[in-house]
Amino acid sequence: MGREIERKFLIDQQKWDSLNKPAGKLLRQGYLLSDKNKTVRVRATEAKGFLTIKGLTVGATRLEYEYEIPLSEAVELLDQFAESELSKTRYEITHGGKTWEVDVFSGHNEGLIVAEIELESETETFSLPDWVSHEVTEEEKYYNSNLTVNPYKDWI
Repeated sequence: MGREIERKFLIDQQKWDSLNKPAGKLLRQGYLLSDKNKTVRVRATEAKGFLTIKGLTVGATRLEYEYEIPLSEAVELLDQFAESELSKTRYEITHGGKTWEVDVFSGHNEGLIVAEIELESETETFSLPDWVSHEVTEEEKYYNSNLTVNPYKDWI
């Protein structure tokens, strides 16, 4: 059984801007199904495609199954079947022995930057980078699936 334990944080824009960071990767992702209990997501990177099925989030944990698919099929699924979609640039930054994925959103979510960290358990301790502002793990408006239908530009 696939399980994802992930915590989400907003970041301090000024500290992020001054951070020496690696090159980001452009991601396009859309949702074939999205409701409170489950999502089916398609993601296209520059080189690969992915199909991901996620269950209901309880705390910071949910079921997650991810499968690599041909990029051409991912793009076709996005173009033909996605009910909603977003784009973002992802940066992977190591801090305190953990990989932080920092998503800089574009389009209707321009201005939003969210950092995520995957954990082994909900009680695992970790150090926060100084560019982290505050936690938003349990705020559903920050779920990517919700950002596709209620974008950041509509609530700032």
